[in-house]
Amino acid sequence: MNSLNVGIIGCGNISGIYLRNIPAYRGLTLRACADMKPEVAQAQASRHGIEALTVDELLAREDIDLVVNLTVPAAHFGVSLAALSAGKHVFSEKPLAVDFEQGRRLVDEAEARGLHLGCAPDTFLGAGGRLARNLVDEGKIGRILSGTAFLMSHGMEHWHPDPEFFFKPGGGPILDMAPYYLSTLVNLIGPVQRVVAMSSIGYPERIVTSESPRKGQRIAVETPTHVMSLLEFASGAQVTFCMSWDVWKHSHPAIEIYGAEGSLRVPDPNFFGGQVEITERGGDWRAVDSSEMPLGSPNWRSPNWAPDVPNKANYRALGLADLASSVLSGTPHRSSGRLGLHVLEVMHSILEGAATGQPRAITTSLERPAVLQDSDAALLWKGLPETASAA
Repeated sequence: MNSLNVGIIGCGNISGIYLRNIPAYRGLTLRACADMKPEVAQAQASRHGIEALTVDELLAREDIDLVVNLTVPAAHFGVSLAALSAGKHVFSEKPLAVDFEQGRRLVDEAEARGLHLGCAPDTFLGAGGRLARNLVDEGKIGRILSGTAFLMSHGMEHWHPDPEFFFKPGGGPILDMAPYYLSTLVNLIGPVQRVVAMSSIGYPERIVTSESPRKGQRIAVETPTHVMSLLEFASGAQVTFCMSWDVWKHSHPAIEIYGAEGSLRVPDPNFFGGQVEITERGGDWRAVDSSEMPLGSPNWRSPNWAPDVPNKANYRALGLADLASSVLSGTPHRSSGRLGLHVLEVMHSILEGAATGQPRAITTSLERPAVLQDSDAALLWKGLPETASAA
């Protein structure tokens, strides 16, 4: 076998970029998709030349090796467990599960069955993340002492067609967006060992303003939308961590890392490319571009960007190719379920610590993910067909 046959469960908003990118990776063959709404699955299947199945049909298919779980977070556990029980490898969108003990059960189930379980985000394996990791590992800023991480916006109701789940338990900026930042930080610094936190709900009600059937509807907010935390890493580094959907505008960089010999600005961890900025011993900031590195060049355009002009590096499904390479060739599995479980515990500990006002110790630990060398990253990507759109 030189390829894993892939089936996608969940054909909502995020599925488009996966369906577009999977055929561009070596080791993956896109076969089928499924959704609780048959018409949604059929629309995506027709668009991408694959089969539309029911969820049960997809799980029963012997020619599906890898299930990609793109359902809403509340369904992640059930769908992933069913796929593992059917003998499939699984890659799940973040978070691994809504509940930490459910996440632990998924990891245990995969390991007991000898299956690979992967979890988004895989963005830290892109060119921007690899460049930052290289500079850290080369000692360019010395021993990491501290840092900051900020994700602040005014929520999801302005662009998402059905944003209610973001504001309910299992949603919020921590479970939705923190995985990108935490995975990047763990990749650069190592595991987290303790957190302290506080949180609030800035707006008890949200009004959907996206152009969708739900425009104008009101959503009662039932989960914190502004969370401040201090993360203590096993290395001793301390990082100020803020995730908020209660901010109209700000000027904080996404991630800054402060070392004994200098400082580092890390690109937006929601994407795969960008510039890394570095200053050594108080010198001027120096920008280092990752766009010439494998999986770093812009290949996707943000909404409202100029037509046909890509401005972001969006190589989602890289984590699937990483998993497939591990299954087929025995290479390291980097965006793994173990990493997803550690991130899930950190997120729950932040929310629980904020609710109780007490510090929380982290019980899971792991080594930093193995480095993905540029040469290996280049081998994973074979490129999009010429007919593929940059949208």
